[in-house]
Amino acid sequence: MRTLLRFSYLLFIFFTSCGNTATKKADAGEKEEKAIENKVETKSESKVILFFGNSLTAGMGLDPNEAFPALIQEKVDSLQLPYKVVNAGLSGETTASGKNRLGWVLNADIEVFVLELGANDGLRGISLEETRGNLQEIIDVVQEKNPNTTIILAGMQIPPNMGQDYTSEFKDIFPDLATKNNVGLIPFLLEDVAGNPELNQPDGIHPTAEGQKIIANNIWPIIAEIINE
Repeated sequence: MRTLLRFSYLLFIFFTSCGNTATKKADAGEKEEKAIENKVETKSESKVILFFGNSLTAGMGLDPNEAFPALIQEKVDSLQLPYKVVNAGLSGETTASGKNRLGWVLNADIEVFVLELGANDGLRGISLEETRGNLQEIIDVVQEKNPNTTIILAGMQIPPNMGQDYTSEFKDIFPDLATKNNVGLIPFLLEDVAGNPELNQPDGIHPTAEGQKIIANNIWPIIAEIINE
């Protein structure tokens, strides 16, 4: 019970803080968006694995090389596979804002699209129908842009601040959409990391470099199965 409460508290602060950062630092966000756009364009001639998410994906508080997308790149390179990983994480991202910036991210020919959004919606109490609808629209746009792109949906969980029904239904959004759209699923991105002070930075919010390694290990089997086909 103590671990669950600690996880709930940390996760609540984490996503609330992400939202506040995005609101207060709009100029920084625009620069971050531009940097992501440049990375997508630079890698457009290679097979691209694109991680589209919030500050978990961005690796807030760490060197970019310590964030899990960079760790996935290391695994890819060690196997000498012809893929380039793009970190398209943006701090404070919601499903609505992600949907709005999706167009220019898809300028590259993306082989694998990892969708890691939704938790900020849950912690803000955004309607489950809106969150589900936005995620579905993102999936639809990616599939329309390139029907050959493989989509992986990263599952997330939230503490029961909004009530047990909301929390349970929020958790179900991700496996439901994965099944409906026949896309891949990471059951819980923060498995074995959330709520563990040894795997989070001093603020108790963002994963450490070691925590990011665990996240990468949570993701890698799903990525590996796809790119090894």
